[in-house]
Amino acid sequence: MLYRLAALTLTLLLTACGGGGGGGGSTPPLETPPNLRGVAATGAPLISAQVSVVDGQGRAVGSATTHAADGSYSLTLNTTSPAAPLFIQVRGMDAAGTMQVLHSTVPTISAAMVGHVTPLTNAIVALSLGTEPAPVFAAASTSGSQLSQMATAAPAAATFLKTLVKTQISDLKITDATAFDPLADASFAANKGAHDLLIESVRIDLARSKLNVPVLQIGNKFIAAPTAEVVVELPTAQTELLKTSGTPANAITSTLKAATSATTLLSTLSGLDDLGAALNQLIAQGRDVSTILTHTLVSGYDKHNGRSKADLAGILSTYTTSNRQFGRLQLLGCADDAPTAGNCAKVLVGAIISDSTGATVGLFSDAVSYNKSAATTNKWNLIGNGKKLSVAVYPLGYRALTADGSASSAVVPNPGIGLQIELQAQTADPVPGIPPTQLLSSATVQLPGGFSIPFGYCNRLLLCVSSTPGATNLIPTGGVGDIAIQRAAVGWIGSVDSVRGAKFITSYTIGGVAETRNAWLRADVLGEPAITRFPRIDSVSATSPVSAASLQGGTLVINWAGWAAANPDLRLIEIKRVFTPTAGGAPTVLDTAVPLPPKTTATLSTAHTPAGAETSELWLQAMDSQGRRFHTRYTAQP
Repeated sequence: MLYRLAALTLTLLLTACGGGGGGGGSTPPLETPPNLRGVAATGAPLISAQVSVVDGQGRAVGSATTHAADGSYSLTLNTTSPAAPLFIQVRGMDAAGTMQVLHSTVPTISAAMVGHVTPLTNAIVALSLGTEPAPVFAAASTSGSQLSQMATAAPAAATFLKTLVKTQISDLKITDATAFDPLADASFAANKGAHDLLIESVRIDLARSKLNVPVLQIGNKFIAAPTAEVVVELPTAQTELLKTSGTPANAITSTLKAATSATTLLSTLSGLDDLGAALNQLIAQGRDVSTILTHTLVSGYDKHNGRSKADLAGILSTYTTSNRQFGRLQLLGCADDAPTAGNCAKVLVGAIISDSTGATVGLFSDAVSYNKSAATTNKWNLIGNGKKLSVAVYPLGYRALTADGSASSAVVPNPGIGLQIELQAQTADPVPGIPPTQLLSSATVQLPGGFSIPFGYCNRLLLCVSSTPGATNLIPTGGVGDIAIQRAAVGWIGSVDSVRGAKFITSYTIGGVAETRNAWLRADVLGEPAITRFPRIDSVSATSPVSAASLQGGTLVINWAGWAAANPDLRLIEIKRVFTPTAGGAPTVLDTAVPLPPKTTATLSTAHTPAGAETSELWLQAMDSQGRRFHTRYTAQP
């Protein structure tokens, strides 16, 4: 009898621990499979995003697609006895056109559960795991102990995270921070409420330190430089969070222990969605360009990276004729050169443009401003950033492939790294049938280390790197060398130029007026980017190489579905073919519009007839969630 009692006790203990299989704790079976609902958002909702759920034993227990209007999802799990905790992943494109892979967790199982998925919940999961969530999710079936630790640490991780953004919580008047639950707030919606604006007011990134330690980076989104104000070492944080009376603040390696806040701005943002609604009403009324030009929504509009008020009116009128509408606006940062502490006069925003079926058909970005004295119109209106052209700098990686997809031995190092400098040289929104207008002839970019690089006009959208200071009529290569300062080729690039927050100063003359613009590096340059990150097309091999004839023909269909599936946080943003005469001279560059996700095919539809011997190349460019650029060059067989 005692033996049977002991055996029964052991059986019950094993059941409570998940049965000894290394997974999460089992839950007594429910009468019916439980329901899980939530909202996926980065401020604006993540629409038509893919939701995947595994349980504490790593079993796939459900999937769904977020709603095309509000980012909500709801699913019934495929089992009545899921093991705790639930681990949620959402993959989709935000309103800035950036691919997001975010995570959340439901620590305990019940009949009806809420699991929101946002940058805040992704940070909570990262703190609870002590590392980046995506690899753990991918290996969930063998990560039972990590998932158990995640469930244990999640409540304390949420509490710790709230201390890192406590100024925003105060500014947004979240009165009971203790009760506020980023994981399962029952009232949460992506509607510019306090919870939603907390998500939008901070920049949250996962990165690696110089010692390759995974870190959480948090900063005020509305300061000029994308500084990581608070840096937390994830392994140390998790160790402390798992203690009964741990001190996760010991994991903070930065001087600041909480992010600063745009206090004045945050008090005005709750009405921003009214602007999107008003723009949709304007579009639905069938307004033409001349009518839109006089509308109060754009009455104060100046310009935005060379886009005039007439250009903007033309875009909105096009939305009318094609029956398109704005999704909710997402806050992207501050357009001011030197924002006042706690404020931002011009706010950068992005929005997804959809058709009547809810399908994403375009992206819109601009700047808005707040007029507190407006009584009869919207207080938020389109204003533009006031700039005559755009200036930007990004971390860059470059990989050269042969026609069969193998690495080229002619390029060393391969992959290479550096900086991508984008100085707008032509109008970006030309009138169909009319060539773009030249904006700029030359410019100089001063690196943070003190060296300067000249750029000149090369009859492309962006200025080209020049070896001759002051040159204004360059012959482009058509490749990445036109806009890249590569570390292997330019000895002036140092470590200070390759870190997040590095400041680049651009000087140029436009319309007879000298201007100086600042640009900041959004993320660290990767020292050794993984080759899997570089875009590549399916079905290229030794028996099916890229040929010059296929690139010239005008009917080639390329597919990058395999690469996209393996890199859900990357989006292809450029496809071009470059045909360079071997005798010298300017290349022919044919650009192909890249469809927005989830589409992964494109037809290279413009034919090219060579005038003589030439080299043929196919270039692909991708962007990750922190703005890094990854370029791939295929050199075609003759």
